Amino acid sequence: MNLSETPIIVPSAPQDNVTDLLEQRVAATPDRAIFAVPAGDGWRDISAAEFRAEVVAVAKGFIAAGVQPGDKIAFMCKTKYEWSLVDFALFYAGAVMVPIYETSSPLQIHWIAEDSGARGIVTESADHADRLAEIRSELPGLTLAWRLDEDALATLRAEGAEIPDEEVERRRALAEGDDIATLIYTSGSTGRPKGCVLTHANFVDLSRNAAAALSEVVQQPGAATLLFVTLAHVFARFISVLAIHAGVRVGHQADTTQLLPALGSFQPTFLLAVPRVFEKVYNSAEQKTEAEGKGKIFRAAAKVAVEHSEALDAGRVPFVLGLKFKLFDKLVYAKLRDRLGGKVRYAVSGSAPLSHYLGHFYRSLGVKILEGYGLTETTAPATVNLPDKFKIGTVGPALPGHTIRIAEDGEIQIKGIDVFKEYWNNPEATESAFTEDGFFKTGDLGSLDEDGYLSITGRKKEIIVTAGGKNVAPAQLEDPIRSNTIVGQVVVVGDQKPFIAALVTLDPEMLPAWLKNNGESPELSLAEAAVHPKVRAEVQRAIDHGNEFVSRAESVRKFVILPTEFTEASGHLTPKMSIKRDNILRDYASEIAGIYGDNPQTQVVSTMR
Repeated sequence: MNLSETPIIVPSAPQDNVTDLLEQRVAATPDRAIFAVPAGDGWRDISAAEFRAEVVAVAKGFIAAGVQPGDKIAFMCKTKYEWSLVDFALFYAGAVMVPIYETSSPLQIHWIAEDSGARGIVTESADHADRLAEIRSELPGLTLAWRLDEDALATLRAEGAEIPDEEVERRRALAEGDDIATLIYTSGSTGRPKGCVLTHANFVDLSRNAAAALSEVVQQPGAATLLFVTLAHVFARFISVLAIHAGVRVGHQADTTQLLPALGSFQPTFLLAVPRVFEKVYNSAEQKTEAEGKGKIFRAAAKVAVEHSEALDAGRVPFVLGLKFKLFDKLVYAKLRDRLGGKVRYAVSGSAPLSHYLGHFYRSLGVKILEGYGLTETTAPATVNLPDKFKIGTVGPALPGHTIRIAEDGEIQIKGIDVFKEYWNNPEATESAFTEDGFFKTGDLGSLDEDGYLSITGRKKEIIVTAGGKNVAPAQLEDPIRSNTIVGQVVVVGDQKPFIAALVTLDPEMLPAWLKNNGESPELSLAEAAVHPKVRAEVQRAIDHGNEFVSRAESVRKFVILPTEFTEASGHLTPKMSIKRDNILRDYASEIAGIYGDNPQTQVVSTMR
């Protein structure tokens, strides 16, 4: 199959904009809690009507400050309640938000503010303001600025007190479906960030149809989610809008070191995360049980969990396996469910593939991980596994209102309700992004099975062609290798070389526990650990695991453990923690050269450097 199409469920309403979703939520359930904020040891609920009242008050402040309909207003803030409050206040004022990652450098801030033509900016902290100050003089059009930590919201409420409700209502109703709702810049993993023009219809139609398709997840009684993924990214931004439409109670926890306590007190029913989060929850549980002398029990329980899920797919769970599963459910799985808050039944995962092993493991835990696929250009999801249409190892069928097809060269192409309008100020890039018949060219490679479920195999630009002419998709190797407890990141190399190799970094969070559990000092530095025999043997084990998924010609034959980590600050990761492959290949060219030697065509291959 090379084409999958799912008809739209909820018809488009061309006159509606994002604010209509909140208006309709307030009209339907004014007293329903749609947000909760930390309060002491618990959470304080904010109803739909209370949220709307706060939104209108802040919108009046923006209007009083001189913000005009269509003005671009940049926003830097970590994931918190105030993010959605400012987002909707700008919608109600008729403005267009331009989110900027809170970790962005002054040069990145400058590019986005200048290219978007931002007239104002809202920052959260002194740190953000300091970065802005470095380039503010070079942005004469940026005339308005607010800081949340200087009571900007209180000031806006006070200054807007005299603005009549009618003016807010007039501005709120100005935009129609085809008008720009937000300008979101790509993460820059393949070059300078491009501004994606996402329309009100993109958000409205996608929210309504996704809510209908995922009704069991977002419209069940008591549906709640705790957001910790950055809201500057389209994935969490869309979920936050969807939650308002569906009436989901939303909490926030930007500090991932406090995520487990927050999950315990908030008790979400579904989560939004990237695969690395699920890997870390699993790995930390494994290391914790190892430290308690119960590592064998955990690994046995994990094996049974995976076998149980696979048996469910096969249609029959053998009697003995069922007994083992019930035993481990009490001993192991229940404790892990409690760590996630006790009520999580679903998780929506994107940005990278989740291993089959973890997909089956969490399913037996009682948590279906619904993998999906999308880009900034598709307002997040274009496909997603559904509770009743679910295949581990795929990113699901097309969401309602979408057509997915596979081009002759394997590229995934999309047409549908959430495909962006254009790249801002970049008609050439816009034209090259679409086919003649209007499909968006994603640049990703994939396949559709006989039931229309999509699988991702890599990116066109990242395909490695070895000296022997073998085409290798790095992700097929990197994802299973990275699932190892101590592996931070892995970058497969070998373009025009005689064999495939890999650059590996260690995970500084997981490494100390692993070292202690293996009888070594947890105080070892990354540089010391990189040359430690036990660490190298464990990384070799991860490499061997990854090689099981590919042919010998595609397998990693050598690797180097780098004495450092890839970070966003170093320029090697995007804000959503995807690797910037070109930057890494450039900055570690000497290490790559060392793998292959002066004459790579004739070098004898060894398994370790």
